[in-house]
Amino acid sequence: MIRSISISAIVLLAVGALLCFTSTVESETAGDDVKRYRSEKASNLPQVIKGIRLSSDINLAGEVVPNNFDARERVDREMMVNCYRHSATLQYMKLANRYFPIIEPILAEQGVPDDFKYLAVAESGLRNASSPAGAKGIWQFLASTGKEYSMIVNSEVDQRYDVEVATRAACRYLKNAKNQFGTWTEAAASYNMGKSRLRKLQNSQKETDYYNMEMNSETSRYVFRIIALKEVMRNPNAYGFYLDADELYPPFNYRIVEVKGAVASWADFAHQHGTTYRMLKVYNPWLRSSQLTNSAKKTYQVKIPI
Repeated sequence: MIRSISISAIVLLAVGALLCFTSTVESETAGDDVKRYRSEKASNLPQVIKGIRLSSDINLAGEVVPNNFDARERVDREMMVNCYRHSATLQYMKLANRYFPIIEPILAEQGVPDDFKYLAVAESGLRNASSPAGAKGIWQFLASTGKEYSMIVNSEVDQRYDVEVATRAACRYLKNAKNQFGTWTEAAASYNMGKSRLRKLQNSQKETDYYNMEMNSETSRYVFRIIALKEVMRNPNAYGFYLDADELYPPFNYRIVEVKGAVASWADFAHQHGTTYRMLKVYNPWLRSSQLTNSAKKTYQVKIPI
């Protein structure tokens, strides 16, 4: 009886060892298969989805994002959104070739960090958009704020759609906010939620640092979205975006015609200057009517496409 038990135990041990060896070999083989699949097959896949590796010095206008899990996960979220929402991000890059050469020198002239051109991308995708709340243009001004910053806003002329005028107004807003709140990061947050609401939150939470504040979802993501857009658009190849120069949207080529009086028909005006009503509106989206009464006798710079 003792002898038979010992033999059985030996048999069981041998079978167990064989099973463990077989499992190990299969596991190693499976791992080799995965590696081989990744190396040999990945190039044939429609796309390869990878995680985003964040650098340690992510910043907005030189103001570094805190190196803690909360801030980095919030950046990571916006990086993933903008890296893997391909069609939208490609459009941003194409349109940047047209609008950044207009925006960049105005930011420099006005003493606003160059990073804030990405705020315009976050606001509108560099299109003359209209929000449900009534914000208009590339910089998304409400009518009341536009008028506060000396823009003409009426049924015939709406300078919120004039990229040069609106960029200068945005610079004034941002510099005022920077003076009020102390940092460019807070200035950017206030651009989204408004100065009074931001100040109210700071007072109620006894905090002045954007990264330490609890905010509504939109503003909580807003600065991180600007930072993510900056990272992706400045280093497109690092995130898998490749565009040839001829794929970028070209800057507008135009001459200026000064208009000091009324215009009975912009269609007639366009034809008189060798263009179409459609192209006149594409180059001058701030023209919001088919005519201009111009009772105030203001002088307008109208772009005529060449």
